[in-house]
Amino acid sequence: MTRDTLKNAESLDEVKDIALNLFDENIILQEQIKSLQDRLFGPGQAFGRKSEKTPKDGEQMSLFDMPEPELPILNEDDTVTITEHARKKRGRKPLPADLPRVDAVHKLSEDDRKCNCGCLKDKIGEEVSEQLEYIPAKVRVIRNIRYKYACKNCEGVEDDGPTVSIARMPDQIIPKSIATPGLLAHILTAKFADALPFYRQEKQFARIGIELARSTMCNWGMKVADACEILIGMMKDDVLANPMIGIDETPLQVLKGPRKSKSYMWIFRGGPPGKPIILFEYHPTRSGDVVSTFLNGYKGIVQTDGYAGYDFLDTKKDRLMLRIRGLKC
Repeated sequence: MTRDTLKNAESLDEVKDIALNLFDENIILQEQIKSLQDRLFGPGQAFGRKSEKTPKDGEQMSLFDMPEPELPILNEDDTVTITEHARKKRGRKPLPADLPRVDAVHKLSEDDRKCNCGCLKDKIGEEVSEQLEYIPAKVRVIRNIRYKYACKNCEGVEDDGPTVSIARMPDQIIPKSIATPGLLAHILTAKFADALPFYRQEKQFARIGIELARSTMCNWGMKVADACEILIGMMKDDVLANPMIGIDETPLQVLKGPRKSKSYMWIFRGGPPGKPIILFEYHPTRSGDVVSTFLNGYKGIVQTDGYAGYDFLDTKKDRLMLRIRGLKC
């Protein structure tokens, strides 16, 4: 942002917006400088040596100036006992025992079994070695066959009740869709856990003869997210039920959105000890109202950084929440 931007401001509101953007940018730059200082000089050190060399006049002794240890003088009749020690044998780790095994038996032909004396060699044992095989993913089509039933005695008789009944389809995550729960789990796990975009998954499906457009997978993902609202609500309740919550936010560039517009991904971390829960919430703003709405009615400790959007926690009159500043989630 240049000075001309500030000079060309036509109203007080534009000046306020510019000042808020500069304030946010200043906080981000301070965090980046602090992170670089921690890497160069160590945590909490703003200045200092970044070289690992030890000066000669320091307290640490040189490795090459240490005096040689005094060894005892042994007579010819003295004996020295060396204690035994165990050493682990290096080698390949065994394959998991729970994996299914397929035996591939390799035998010699009769010509190879012939001895120089003319007799055939007999089997005296065997040697077993294991290899790890990978079977590519398989796809299949599940045909849902629903039987229909009708009452022959009611044929041609006017009746208010249904004369034909059909078996009910099992509940589906996405009704009237070709996607099974297993396929949806595979696509979304590859997307969010393995960082595999939809367009790459589209190519993978094409290699096995399945035409599955990336737009279709995207629509499935949004519908699954809607179906998971109940689960997300239960996770939020577990986060708010614990005495401490960590909160942080980071800028996010929305796909095909204006380059200069800033959106934010808010992260809320809580849950019982040993079973942390991390919730991600997208918001187009960095306003503290996002945190205030999430923490509505919460009683406990909130762990945040020094961003001013969390200052309302320090000024809350009823003091139901205690803020720990200067820490990352």
